[in-house]
Amino acid sequence: MERKFANFETKSIHTADPRTEAFGSLTVPLYMTSTYVFPSAEVGGARFAGEAEGMIYSRIANPTTDVLEKAMAELEGAEAGLAFGSGMGAISAVLIALVKSGDHILCSDGLYGCTYGLLTMLKEKFNVQFDLVDMADMERVRAAMRPETKVVYVETPINPTLKVVDLEALSEIAHAGGAQVVVDNTFMTPFLQQPLQFGADIVVHSATKYLGGHGDLIAGVAVGRKAFLDEVRFSTLKDIGSVMAPMEAWLILRGLKTLPLRMERHCENAQKVAAFLAAHPKVKQVYFPGFADHPQAEVVARQMRGSGGMIAFEVETLDGGRTLMNSVRLAQLAVSLGEATTLIQHPASMTHAVVPADVRRDEMGIADGLVRLSVGLEHPSDIIADLEQALAKIPVASEALETVHEDGPNSAA
Repeated sequence: MERKFANFETKSIHTADPRTEAFGSLTVPLYMTSTYVFPSAEVGGARFAGEAEGMIYSRIANPTTDVLEKAMAELEGAEAGLAFGSGMGAISAVLIALVKSGDHILCSDGLYGCTYGLLTMLKEKFNVQFDLVDMADMERVRAAMRPETKVVYVETPINPTLKVVDLEALSEIAHAGGAQVVVDNTFMTPFLQQPLQFGADIVVHSATKYLGGHGDLIAGVAVGRKAFLDEVRFSTLKDIGSVMAPMEAWLILRGLKTLPLRMERHCENAQKVAAFLAAHPKVKQVYFPGFADHPQAEVVARQMRGSGGMIAFEVETLDGGRTLMNSVRLAQLAVSLGEATTLIQHPASMTHAVVPADVRRDEMGIADGLVRLSVGLEHPSDIIADLEQALAKIPVASEALETVHEDGPNSAA
């Protein structure tokens, strides 16, 4: 019997209800199988022809991943979902399915480094053009649209600068120009933001992050219209093969049950940590959607349920940033985000190193001294204390000058 629930917290636990499966298992069974036995040659032929439902091969579908796909569709308010072996697997499959040689993709002026790398490859090898544009300014978006623009691709909040994009206004412009809107919702999760409600066509996630929540898997998900995702399943998923393993699907389903609780704590902790950083004399600038004076505060309030667990901030120098990251004790110096542990990293030399320096600084607004912080689930006072002791190790300008003088060419050291 199909059951519908009004509240996200209940959906996150009960959308993956396995009781229709064999033995009445309370949790979703883990189907570790590569292939499936057909009851007859006729049934096998009908399934391959798309005339009958049923499993064929786990590169196309698996009962465990099938439950995850349905759960994610329910949580995002979509017709269907599709699971992939990584977040980049989801992004690649969706974009390749949507464009051909000569087409154009319009992108937000900040992107995950590997997404930028994919777009560069599509441009150089397959003549798919792309441009970055400041999507905080809808007039610039209108001006950047071309007749050959088929996709408007956006991160919001943007990685790592945390700029926010008005999805409703953006979708109106994109659809008027005949383009589809693809939104990377990794930073927000469906608990904090549901882009399809604001006109987006497809949503992608790196499920590696908050959806899994424990830093122990690599996976991706896309949600949207069933007809489109069926096309992707039997083309770019099947033929390129970025397939999610059933164990990863099982782990994500487990993670979804605690997603609302975890996201509430991530948001609460990040709000306190951001306030601390904003008041610290050695922090030059803090980027965080939860600030009342955020440039898109009205959009944040209308579009997002919370501000998320990500913070970006700048210190005065690149060396100061290195000192900070080498001095933390609780936070871990690692890429990725969205797990229980607080993670800290340097985008310019790590996640966004593939982006040319001029594009990274001038078009994306990623300063060399920018630090990205994924605020974890530890007690906020412990996170703050760790950052405070690490920031204390960054010398002030006068101290740095004295150190240079003492350790110069005539120094005994």
